[in-house]
Amino acid sequence: MNSRERLLKVLNGEIPDRVPVSTYELCGFNSKAFENNDPSYYELMQKIRQDTDCVCMWEPLSNVKFLESSFPVEMEIRQSRENDAQIINKIIHTPKGDITNTTKVIDNVHTVWQTEHWCKNVDDVEKALSVPYEPAEYDISDYQRIKNEVGSNGIIMASLADALCFAADLMNFGDYTVWAMTDTDHFIKTLERIHSRIMENLKRMLDVNVVDLYRICGPEYASPPYMPPQLFEKFVVPFVSEMTELIHSKGAKVRLHCHGKINKILDLICKTGCDAIDPCEAPPDGDIELSEVKKRISSKICIFGNIQLKLLETADTENIKMAVQNCMNAAKKDGRYIIMPTAAPINTPLSPKTQQNYDTFINSALSLGTY
Repeated sequence: MNSRERLLKVLNGEIPDRVPVSTYELCGFNSKAFENNDPSYYELMQKIRQDTDCVCMWEPLSNVKFLESSFPVEMEIRQSRENDAQIINKIIHTPKGDITNTTKVIDNVHTVWQTEHWCKNVDDVEKALSVPYEPAEYDISDYQRIKNEVGSNGIIMASLADALCFAADLMNFGDYTVWAMTDTDHFIKTLERIHSRIMENLKRMLDVNVVDLYRICGPEYASPPYMPPQLFEKFVVPFVSEMTELIHSKGAKVRLHCHGKINKILDLICKTGCDAIDPCEAPPDGDIELSEVKKRISSKICIFGNIQLKLLETADTENIKMAVQNCMNAAKKDGRYIIMPTAAPINTPLSPKTQQNYDTFINSALSLGTY
């Protein structure tokens, strides 16, 4: 059984020859991914290509990044250096006034830190939403390349943000929670306005190209202890359910991404109609054991998880083996389980210890995952 067949069997609720092994963002079959072009990752990526089941993260290029794109508004960009980081300051002159944003990219770390959010208050939200909306245009010219590279080695997954992801990220986290909790009606109206744009863009994306799996990000912003379950039901369920229904109508699957404490919202996650969930973090990062997640949802939903990245970066060999064994004991039975870390390294160069622990993780998962 090849990796593509194995992954699709699990997503369809069938039992494969073994538990699929995913390394999340570390994608062995995408020649444009940074890890496949960094010498320090070479040996690990060879191992990943040889022994794991690729869930390749790819989506078509688009002209829209919510606020920043070809919209008919003026934006100023200023770049500077601060020690080992590139600082980017942006000012958008919206129809209702200026809003500003600052991001930082640290050398040899493959992520972007947002140090100043676009909105500092509700008035700024109105400014942001006054930027004229233009539906997205998608460029799928790269699809044939990624399809050929992945082939039978796995499946292709696109990532989507729900309305909550966009809305919450307009402000720093503390301000967002105050806004959502104290001005809930305005917050829900904001979600509705953003969601309408998301749905139009999603329709356009699916019209030009459909991949195997879609990961929806954002629900964790309304997970406990940040929000009570009743607000998760208002802020997440109706919007993600509509996204899921549209994706299902095109024959693809949905994976809901939600870090943190999901015990009290697990039934609500099921209400969205998603086919899979990740990363199902165990205590102390989460608040529910993998065995309990399996017991409650595995008849409906495929589980991706739950090896913590920090374990792969810091633990000794025996702890890695024990973690894999615990995951298999908790979730292997009856299928619907893909063992996977909760995240992936973003630093360069890759630590030799991290590489060694990934090798141990993969080897242990292969030896313990056979059905």
